[in-house]
Amino acid sequence: MPTETFEFQVEARQLLHLMIHSVYSNKDVFLRELVSNASDALDKLRLAALRDDSLDADVSDLHIELEIDGDARTLTVRDNGIGMSYDEVGQLIGTIANSGTAEFLRELREAQDAAGAEGLIGQFGVGFYSAFMVADEVTVLTRRAGEEQGTRWSSRGEGTYTLERVDDAPQGTSVTLHLKPADPDNQLHDYTSVWKIKEIVKRYSDFITWPVRLVGERGEDGEAAEPETLNSMKALWARSREEVSEDEYHELYKHISHDWRDPLQTIQLRAEGTFEYQALLFLPAHAPHDLFTRDFKRGVQLYVKRVFIMDDCEALLPPYLRFVKGVVDAQDLSLNVSREILQQDRHIRMMQRRLTKKVLSSVKTMMTEDAERYATFWREFGTVLKEGLVTDSDNRDAVLAVASFATTHGDGENVTLKQYVERMRDGQDAIYYLTGESRESIDNSPHMEAFRERGIEVLLLTDPVDEVWVDAVGEYEGKPLRSIAKGEIDLGAQGDEEAGEDREKQAEEYAGLLGWMREQLDEDVKEVRLSTRLTVSPACLVADAHDLTPALESMYRAMGQEVPRTRRILELNADHALVKALNQAYREREDRSELTGTAELLHALAVVAEGGRPKDPARFVQLLADRLERTL
Repeated sequence: MPTETFEFQVEARQLLHLMIHSVYSNKDVFLRELVSNASDALDKLRLAALRDDSLDADVSDLHIELEIDGDARTLTVRDNGIGMSYDEVGQLIGTIANSGTAEFLRELREAQDAAGAEGLIGQFGVGFYSAFMVADEVTVLTRRAGEEQGTRWSSRGEGTYTLERVDDAPQGTSVTLHLKPADPDNQLHDYTSVWKIKEIVKRYSDFITWPVRLVGERGEDGEAAEPETLNSMKALWARSREEVSEDEYHELYKHISHDWRDPLQTIQLRAEGTFEYQALLFLPAHAPHDLFTRDFKRGVQLYVKRVFIMDDCEALLPPYLRFVKGVVDAQDLSLNVSREILQQDRHIRMMQRRLTKKVLSSVKTMMTEDAERYATFWREFGTVLKEGLVTDSDNRDAVLAVASFATTHGDGENVTLKQYVERMRDGQDAIYYLTGESRESIDNSPHMEAFRERGIEVLLLTDPVDEVWVDAVGEYEGKPLRSIAKGEIDLGAQGDEEAGEDREKQAEEYAGLLGWMREQLDEDVKEVRLSTRLTVSPACLVADAHDLTPALESMYRAMGQEVPRTRRILELNADHALVKALNQAYREREDRSELTGTAELLHALAVVAEGGRPKDPARFVQLLADRLERTL
């Protein structure tokens, strides 16, 4: 048969050059593309045989073969699928980006055969040319099922290709790559290496529906060893829950997460309609050690019709769910996608919203049905999940519904805001909380004294993110979230019938001292006033209702944001012996120079009581030593 030579169009040559040199940074994906095309051809043959009883085609053992010839440095990808006619080869391979699969899907849509579109993979036109990244020459031998004559296509990717009719071609398509020399510096591996081929198939094509077999090397007698099937063909996410054992789910989780422990929860999702996809997600049982580092790899694996596209697809879940592992398999995405494209794809955004809601609803179900498992989840991932209260306003209520917090009435168990509100005291109009570095520091805080004495429950928030989300959320069921270390606190109207000293009389009695201390501590405090929250400690520092807390100031500075230093309010306990003695000394002495040191010491003690550090530690030590010496 005569061999005809054709030239690529100018645009096609340019596109081919870009494909070879620019589109794929990872050259291993050439095999993914060729295996996907082969799988697509097998799907087409299966469907064609179902639709046409008269089709003369062998469908008894549909499969994909890979054959390596180390001496000739060739790799052949062969299938016994639908194949192509002479004209189709010229149309589909001769014209870059003309997609045979796209044409087939169009025909199916016109025939209203939606079920037939299921399982088709890839776009043949563009992906096929990724073979030239690793090959100096590519030869295609193909025969369409039902036809007698085959076609051979060959090109070196330099502007021309040849077409030849052949009589002895088997059904299906074989693509033979004459491989370039290995070049590790250019990320060009030795694709005649059996272990490398196995690695690529396992990574990208493990869940392809059809078996991918590696043809064994021929012995001295010319007989080939038994072919080895390289892929598992077990796409667990495409099977119903009843068909898959927990051990199989756990094995998949360990494979994709590199975690040796079983997952805490398995979540399965199948979306049907205009945009179809399946997801199999896992909640780990333990937080990885690098969960809060910048280099943490987040996101789930993305597949398109069982073909692996990328690890750590960040666009599929928000950052506060970065601990979730799993697989998402979309039906209508292109194989040739990048992270940049995914970030702008409306289907991806739609998937992210649905997956996020599914994860949060699964956590809520866990909370109500398995308290012990939920407690493990919240201990490991509660801190990162609370980031969603700040960053995801659309799902804020859902995140808040699965959040729980330590409280002064918790007896070691966390409570939800719903539980807190249900047991609020009569007359209580706010949800009280206190932030701090640890449970111990909060328990020992002077701000807790009046609340502890009156039996009012307080949320104990010890994570850095707690400083931020409480302001972002603001309220719950109409009850404002209120820090007991901010603003003025009046607990007298909240069911406490015990009469105290007359506050107005105290205010008059201490007015002079308060004004004088305000002048002496002008650099450090904006106001000095009597406290309603102290019962034991002599003094404490509080912030105005809308001021930044010291912890939040430090957090912003650590992130490189300069914020002005906030002066806080010094509150004094009028019933404390030290404060009483200081007030008496102030009223009796005309020379109050010695009392200045006591005022400074009282302020420093308030700083230390909340876990802070005095502005001038040496001065603090000197004042304290001086006062101790006078008591001896």
